[in-house]
Amino acid sequence: MGASFDLDAPDHFTAGTQGPPGQRVFYLQGRESGTVVTLKCEKEQVAALAEYLAGLLARLSPVRETMPQEPAPLEPIDLAWPVGSIAVGYDDARDRVLVVANERVEEERDDEPAAARFVLTRAQAAAFVERARELMKAGRPICPVCSRPKDPGGHVCPRSNGYAAGRA
Repeated sequence: MGASFDLDAPDHFTAGTQGPPGQRVFYLQGRESGTVVTLKCEKEQVAALAEYLAGLLARLSPVRETMPQEPAPLEPIDLAWPVGSIAVGYDDARDRVLVVANERVEEERDDEPAAARFVLTRAQAAAFVERARELMKAGRPICPVCSRPKDPGGHVCPRSNGYAAGRA
């Protein structure tokens, strides 16, 4: 079991990747008081979290904060553990967004999986959404015929009778 983390007022919360498109590894990262928490996750988890946060922010009353935050890149990576599930909540009294990532476990065990709790301002959540959307756009282009990612060397589209699209 990995270590659990509770970042009640992080000064940094972002998503990032390492590796070339098609082989990228995705991460969530938060920092508070010099403690940096980096969690490995799936591209789909980052995309789903961003879209959920965007919807949540759109449903809330106008923002009370005045300082927007810039989307942040990853800091050096010291991986804590891979993410299995992510939950999101909103604390109306504090006007904060709560993101909880739970450790992925491969086999049954008696102890609880680790968790990382990040309590974000609306500006941090909005910056995360922007950063995650940038990461999604930076991936491999999508084939307009079959909606699958195209590799840099070309693409064999199953809807085009197996002919390679984009190859000479």
